[in-house]
Amino acid sequence: MGIFRTTSLSLLVSIWLSPAFADTTAVNTDEAVPGKVSLSTILSGELERVEGTEFIVSRVDLPPNTSLPTHWHPGEEFGYVLKGRVIMTLEGKGDAEYGEGELAKVPLKHVHAARTGDEGAELLVFRVHEKGQPERVLVKEAAN
Repeated sequence: MGIFRTTSLSLLVSIWLSPAFADTTAVNTDEAVPGKVSLSTILSGELERVEGTEFIVSRVDLPPNTSLPTHWHPGEEFGYVLKGRVIMTLEGKGDAEYGEGELAKVPLKHVHAARTGDEGAELLVFRVHEKGQPERVLVKEAAN
């Protein structure tokens, strides 16, 4: 417990806002504003015995009728729905809806997006990826 207690204490002091959420006006959870996406990193660090690999655990609050930009991660992502419902769109696989208590997996470097309906959603997101890489990479969508 000591290593997690020390790591989590130092990391809880810092709230990280990801560039992928910048387009959706992310805000610090401690200063949550109704109608805005909020993202806070709860814990992050290196995986033992897996050199060059890190993990990031975040809480993401998505207001009703919100769409996140299309993006991918340089690793795998797992999203657990704490409250509400979220619709995940995986490139080549279509839409899948997840509700409270359900878990979604996004494969390595798989392009995806998420959106909510009238209910909104609160998620616990766990990512494992190569150390030093961005948490997410936005996909430029073609102009119509």
